[in-house]
Amino acid sequence: MEKEYIQLTPQERIILQSYIPVVEGLGHYLGEGYEIILHNLESLEHSVIQIVNGHHSGRKIGSPITDFALSMLSKIEQSKDHSSISYFNRRQDGVILKSTTIPIPGESNRIIGLLCINFYTNIPFSTMIQEFIPENNHLQPYLPPKTETFTENVDELIEAALADVKDLILNNASISSNNKNKEIVTALYKNGIFNLKDSVIKVADRLNISKNTVYMHLRNLKNEQ
Repeated sequence: MEKEYIQLTPQERIILQSYIPVVEGLGHYLGEGYEIILHNLESLEHSVIQIVNGHHSGRKIGSPITDFALSMLSKIEQSKDHSSISYFNRRQDGVILKSTTIPIPGESNRIIGLLCINFYTNIPFSTMIQEFIPENNHLQPYLPPKTETFTENVDELIEAALADVKDLILNNASISSNNKNKEIVTALYKNGIFNLKDSVIKVADRLNISKNTVYMHLRNLKNEQ
């Protein structure tokens, strides 16, 4: 019978499960050179509940925690603020790793899991650089291509988003004049702009239409989903 290191509450299990998409997302973003592991401390014998690029260490879901991870956990628990630890490590075959161990807090701020990230320095530079070339990358492109907009406040963000969309739609001859505003509202809706406070009022004002017209378009879009 397995020995429990700690016993998690239902809420703490939900907290740990919420980190699984984080592990997967980091793996996609960081690429081949990074091994990312999520440990559940309830069962040290089968602590790994998610792992990306586990081929570096031969680990998989259900693998036990390592002695080194336990030593890092002990150091973190002894610290006052339970802060993460970054360090250089070495694999058994001599490969150097740059690593970080991040504690996951549960109820009463006790540590219930660990998020560990290892960068394997033996990864060829040619492999690493491929992660930064859009044509070769496995990441899905954001279409249509656009630059990310950085603004000082929400009003500027709405203005910038509206300007971008208007430029595209008003110059699109295939969209009739009667449908221009509808398509602008549709594009802003798909881009999430109407989640921002007072966005309906501001868009209506800039398009010289009533806010009720904007709400009508939004209702129709939601009904189509």
